[in-house]
Amino acid sequence: MKNELYFNINEVVDATDKLVKEKDTIGYYDLPNQDITYIKNYLKKFDNKDIETIVIIGIGGSSLGIQAIYDFLRYDENLTKRMVFLDSTDPLFLKEMLESFNLVKAHFMIISKSGNTIETISIYKYVYQKLCSLNLDLKEYFTFITDEGSNLQKYANNEGFNVVNIQANIGGRFSVLSSVGLIPLALAGIDVKEILSGANEVKKEFFNNGEINQTLQKKASFMASHFDKHPNNCIFAYSERLKYFVSWYVQLWGESLGKKQTNSQLNVGLTPIGLIGPKDQHSFLQLIEDGPRDKSITFIKVNDFVSDLKVPDIKMKFLEGLDNINNLEFETIINMQADSIVESLLYKSDIPVDIIEIDHINERSIGKLIYYYELLTSLVGEFLGVNTYNQPGVEAGKKILKTKLQNILKD
Repeated sequence: MKNELYFNINEVVDATDKLVKEKDTIGYYDLPNQDITYIKNYLKKFDNKDIETIVIIGIGGSSLGIQAIYDFLRYDENLTKRMVFLDSTDPLFLKEMLESFNLVKAHFMIISKSGNTIETISIYKYVYQKLCSLNLDLKEYFTFITDEGSNLQKYANNEGFNVVNIQANIGGRFSVLSSVGLIPLALAGIDVKEILSGANEVKKEFFNNGEINQTLQKKASFMASHFDKHPNNCIFAYSERLKYFVSWYVQLWGESLGKKQTNSQLNVGLTPIGLIGPKDQHSFLQLIEDGPRDKSITFIKVNDFVSDLKVPDIKMKFLEGLDNINNLEFETIINMQADSIVESLLYKSDIPVDIIEIDHINERSIGKLIYYYELLTSLVGEFLGVNTYNQPGVEAGKKILKTKLQNILKD
């Protein structure tokens, strides 16, 4: 993975030591080096099980990271199972999704750190009732992934269900490389060891002061020091396989960086905007090109799509002006589109741009990209002077919802 920066930063403060200190209390940093024996032992329970679909019942950090990795890799011929994500209490969505697969040949992952997530437990109760009506042995159908000692673990243990604990000191939006993400991805047939290997490459290079350390610190310094001038960061990802990665990034930055500063009452943050090229060239690009200069743009390109799909050599009357696309691989076309937009923005010189290039679509590449963005988030949070790992604004809404539900019971 390569990251080219096309903006100037006058001063970069080295925050490596501060992230090293955080490793004592923030658990995600050491996940690339984790012992995965627990995953191998878990998978043995399913050696003789006929599972076609893995269903994730979770929301936010308990779902988005898994979906980002699965969608990036789901066309891999080695994947043996489909993944479905029940991450909304929209009743029409739930009905449609639950009718899209065979319940009898599914396994359900209930993921909640606290075990008190209203959306997750609501959906679980509905699914539980549907499976009860089929007279199945429910112990074969559910795995609960939660914090050790949570009420959800107590419930699952009492019912005799599979339980996997989340490693200590890991926030939901930083949890995809923990048991939260690795257990369901491994069951789907994805090589989680390779995901961790990719993440570990980035980790070693950063903490050993390699090239990626300087790149990340320059990028984070620029974004934090210019948050008032460029408060919006757009990821423009040129691959449909990165659709859910940009959704994961939106949560990661929104919940991590939109805060009051720790030592002041100043509200700061960077607004994340997720775009997919070339579709959003025909929607959002006009605003970038000619709208307010309040955005920095990160382009993500894939160098090798592992595809030789080409435009057929067909000449069509009245469309002769487009004969130059004949015989071109679609991979070439999409990257030429990305390069053209980058060039148009660099020509204007007042729009900060950087480019991330992914070598291949595989587990190692997505592991690198995930860990890269987690480190970038921690650095930007450090430079902005916020607590990157809490979410007081989200908790306020949860408290109001719980009060409303309690009032319903009283009525």
